[in-house]
Amino acid sequence: MTTRHFLTLLDLAPEELRHIVRRAVELKAMQRRGETYTPLPNKVLGMVFEKSSTRTRVSFETAMVHFGGHAIFLSPRDTQLGRGEPIEDSARVLSRMVDVIMIRTFEHEKVETFAAHSRVPVINGLTDLYHPCQLLADVQTFTEHRGDIAGRTVCYIGDGNNMCHSYINAARQFGFHLRVATPEGYEPRGDIAAAAGDALTLTHDPREAAAGAHLVVTDVWASMGQEEEQARRVQDFTGFRVTPEIMALADADALFMHCLPAHRGEEVDAAVIDGPQSVVWDEAENRLHAQKALLEFLLVRQ
Repeated sequence: MTTRHFLTLLDLAPEELRHIVRRAVELKAMQRRGETYTPLPNKVLGMVFEKSSTRTRVSFETAMVHFGGHAIFLSPRDTQLGRGEPIEDSARVLSRMVDVIMIRTFEHEKVETFAAHSRVPVINGLTDLYHPCQLLADVQTFTEHRGDIAGRTVCYIGDGNNMCHSYINAARQFGFHLRVATPEGYEPRGDIAAAAGDALTLTHDPREAAAGAHLVVTDVWASMGQEEEQARRVQDFTGFRVTPEIMALADADALFMHCLPAHRGEEVDAAVIDGPQSVVWDEAENRLHAQKALLEFLLVRQ
């Protein structure tokens, strides 16, 4: 079986992504029914973390336990990666010992280099450029609540960061239209935006982006590694908070999502994230189910 990696949503075909979302819904239902399903007995997931995590670590580790396998947590303090071992060497060694590797790091080039020298599938658990696993969970969540996301309008308000880039790729792969509203100077990377063509509209007006949208999404204004920019970003992002007034411009049945952790009173009002249109807790839970479906796809190929 050819080794497949999941570094961005573009690594899989649209129908493969749709299969993973459908399978995630099935696996969630199986768990709710109390069914035991262990397709990965004696399989080991190596989890390499250079960024802190709650949802990524717990969801992947739980997924492997549910599937009958095991997960090993590896931080820079625990491995030679933190002492300067070349990424290529770490990839060659780890991929001879484990069956799949998940990496959560800063530079996207690190996961690309790791995958290029790995014998086993490599999953991007988050980089500064992309967060594809989150998008699997987000699309699953929308599907469960509102049906197929194809043909819908999605509004992303905030920084043109890794979540924004992954939403741009998702628009291409899942067939929805994405409107992105950012302050000037915080737009998504030009080449990523250009590749989306007509699937993407860029604006500096959150109200314009939200009008009639079926899904409104935001993220923190300062991501990990940007803490020193927090004060300036709070000023620059004035007017880009998702408020009840913004949600009122969206479709009457619009949902709200946030990948978490959230800062109430900054990028989103408490009335929105804790309100009736918010599905952030389903979205967070679905990281588990979507990643189970991804692991099954990469290692079993359903």
